[in-house]
Amino acid sequence: MPIPTNYVSPTRMSAKERALSQIQRWIIDGTLQPGEKLFDAELAESLGVSRTPIREALQLLEVQGLVATRPGKETIVTVIEKEDIFKMYPTMAALQALAAEAAAHVILPEQIEQLRAINEEFAAAIKSGQAYQAMETDEQFHNLIMELSDNPYAASFSTSLQMHIRRFKYVFLQQSMTATAASVEEHIAIIDAFDKKDSQRAHELMKQNFIRPMQELHGLL
Repeated sequence: MPIPTNYVSPTRMSAKERALSQIQRWIIDGTLQPGEKLFDAELAESLGVSRTPIREALQLLEVQGLVATRPGKETIVTVIEKEDIFKMYPTMAALQALAAEAAAHVILPEQIEQLRAINEEFAAAIKSGQAYQAMETDEQFHNLIMELSDNPYAASFSTSLQMHIRRFKYVFLQQSMTATAASVEEHIAIIDAFDKKDSQRAHELMKQNFIRPMQELHGLL
């Protein structure tokens, strides 16, 4: 396995948490490719932990759908298909639209300003061609709205889907700039709907904010 040796180990984490976080990151960013076999002994040596936390981490990654264990206990990175875009994005759109509708009823002026600030960072990252930063900031924008909706069930599913969507972008688009000025403008419209407490408008705009990229990405593929 092409495992890096120069990564920065997170602090104040258990061995299992550290293993889970790092292997998860390697799968998402494509360091560990779809279909690749994972060997707990190699991972343990690379991460400087025993094989037990590696095995525990792999069990959690299987629950997340990032790895699969075949008969005979062979563990591989799960394969993703281009057509999965039609499963991931509509589901995320529904969850995020629900969150936006709920957030519109309770959002405070200072939280609206926080969203504006995040969106300005998002726009700056797109303008400067910083693909990874743009993706991170876009997720921050949507995560704040999800947090404001106060729906832990939607938040849990959203977090899981977010991992798979990010992995999809890395694997098929090699981290190319998929965020566009249209995303920035859609965020502005969503913020305006929040400002007006228009929950239905926020719902519709948020759904479009995910369906449009899905259609654009499918065109690129």
